[in-house]
Amino acid sequence: MLPQFKTIVYASDLGEHMRPVFRHAISLARQFGSRVVMLNVLEPISQQSRLAIEAYLPAEQARELEEQGLQEVRNTMRKRLLAFCAEELGEDGGDLLVDVDVVHGHPAETIVAESDKLDADLIVMGTHTDNRFGAHLLGSQARKVTQMSRRPVLVVPVYKQR
Repeated sequence: MLPQFKTIVYASDLGEHMRPVFRHAISLARQFGSRVVMLNVLEPISQQSRLAIEAYLPAEQARELEEQGLQEVRNTMRKRLLAFCAEELGEDGGDLLVDVDVVHGHPAETIVAESDKLDADLIVMGTHTDNRFGAHLLGSQARKVTQMSRRPVLVVPVYKQR
């Protein structure tokens, strides 16, 4: 039996070349009648930054400030993603996109965990490739996801121009 792709997770870092990768996810969704969940992962602040903040603020106030900041970033990212989807899909593609999710964590681990939670059938993501180093190098997050995931991963190469 051929695989069915009912739920596709499109993992995006909102980089400048995300449109071609998104178009691959949408093309597959149209072919298979799938739903697409757009996922963006916000990385945690570094330990050095955390220590600098805590040097000036009590720990509880620093945690509250971090959570407020994260919530503002989540809201902003969600709005940007929704606007991007509306622009890319137009009126005829709105039924393909089920949700836009902005979560906090380490990218590769979080992409795999969220895909597992959603029981996704496929993960679609881009990889940043620099022509100076050759097209054979896979981006670090894409490589980690392909190594960690039990689900199929479609990696779309995105070339940076010199």
